[in-house]
Amino acid sequence: MEAFVRSEIKNGIGYITFFHPQSNSMPGTQLRNLAAEVEKLGKDSSAKVIVLKSEGEKAFCAGASFDELIAIKDLDTGLKFFSGFAAVINAMRKAPKFVIARVQGKAVGGGVGIASAADYTFAVKDASIKLSELAVGIGPFVVGPAVERKVGTSAFSQLTINATEWQTASWAREKGLYAELFDNVADMDKNIEALATKLAASNPEAMSMLKKVMWEGTENWDNLLIERAGMSGKLVLSEFTINAINKFKAKA
Repeated sequence: MEAFVRSEIKNGIGYITFFHPQSNSMPGTQLRNLAAEVEKLGKDSSAKVIVLKSEGEKAFCAGASFDELIAIKDLDTGLKFFSGFAAVINAMRKAPKFVIARVQGKAVGGGVGIASAADYTFAVKDASIKLSELAVGIGPFVVGPAVERKVGTSAFSQLTINATEWQTASWAREKGLYAELFDNVADMDKNIEALATKLAASNPEAMSMLKKVMWEGTENWDNLLIERAGMSGKLVLSEFTINAINKFKAKA
């Protein structure tokens, strides 16, 4: 299957699904398409709530595409690529309706950022998380504000510093990243559908106001995340990072 991002609206629920054959990793085009779909459903009055999910079983999202990272040769390209993650997070933040994330597998790097930027995140017990950026010579600069907002500074620091180690889904729930945890995908999907259906029947104006209140203090993220993208864009050009990414690619 080729990579895609698509959306549909059923019974007042907007569903956005993304897929990439490399463990749902995210090239720049994929990120821009995902941000555009979130913005589109955010503006569509027939969608009262948004459910964000990926295809496949093993990985929710493997973060940045290594193929695209290694192809970055200048600052402008680096800034443009990492700004894709900024666009997705800001689209989720500014959508005037709740975004529910369905995490059916492991999440790495930018995948953890997407799960953190959702307003309510469901996951299965095998959905471990890892912020691996430091291990390849960069850092979780762009997704950092979303992750830290959700789990707190201490847990965010733990994830960032111990960049090669997985944290369990139970740990992620304990820290507040996952709202609910399930033994299997079928049970998770049943509960997602139940909550989304309730929200689709709730007052849209009240939910929009609540969303705004919940995200108070993040109004500077339009600029902040682009600044952070520039930091990652600079580091990805370094010899250290290029060598580290090539080592990771060789192991894959």
